[in-house]
Amino acid sequence: MSDEKPAPEDQTDIENAIGPDEEEGLEAADPSAGETGPEALQAQIDDLRDRLLRAVADADNTRKRAAREVKETREYAVTGFARDMLDVADNLARALESLSDEARASLPDGVKPLLEGVEMTERRLLSTMERHGVKRIAPEPGEPLDPNRHQAAAQIPHEQPKGRIAHVMQPGYVIGERILRAAMVVVSAGPAEGAGQGDAQAQPKANGGTAQPGSGLDVEA
Repeated sequence: MSDEKPAPEDQTDIENAIGPDEEEGLEAADPSAGETGPEALQAQIDDLRDRLLRAVADADNTRKRAAREVKETREYAVTGFARDMLDVADNLARALESLSDEARASLPDGVKPLLEGVEMTERRLLSTMERHGVKRIAPEPGEPLDPNRHQAAAQIPHEQPKGRIAHVMQPGYVIGERILRAAMVVVSAGPAEGAGQGDAQAQPKANGGTAQPGSGLDVEA
């Protein structure tokens, strides 16, 4: 091998070929480059501390997000099944609402246990659904309309103030904090002009003032 050193012009060509950007990269890659005093060490410590805090915060957020997702999965896992069970609850309620107080009182003794069994079945169904986070929305006439929980099917003249619930056509249900089905209601348009209170209350009712589905809807759409 030859021990000859590159000519000065060759060394200049090499330095020009590297360029200023490459020189900065080489200096950054060199662990011995830059300051090594107390201020530089403190800056490195602060940088590592900041990175550590960010990593801990990201890990904590991930843990909380995973816990929230697990909770929601458990809470809303029965959503599909609960929605299917609403028809069963509605049919039981309609069967019980179809009997007036007079009809209940005149039932033969042999039929009364059957009615009591249907009532117990409805109560057990509702309590079981509630135990799994499904609760019934049963607004009362006179309550204000809540668009987040109630669905207005019609508006009719009624003795209740305008915008208040006049009749409940179908109860609603919630699961956790989500609406499973909004309660279907008829909203009052206020007392009709020239109509007595007897006319305002002349809408068909069943079992404590709950209107049958579709009743009273032809008064005013």
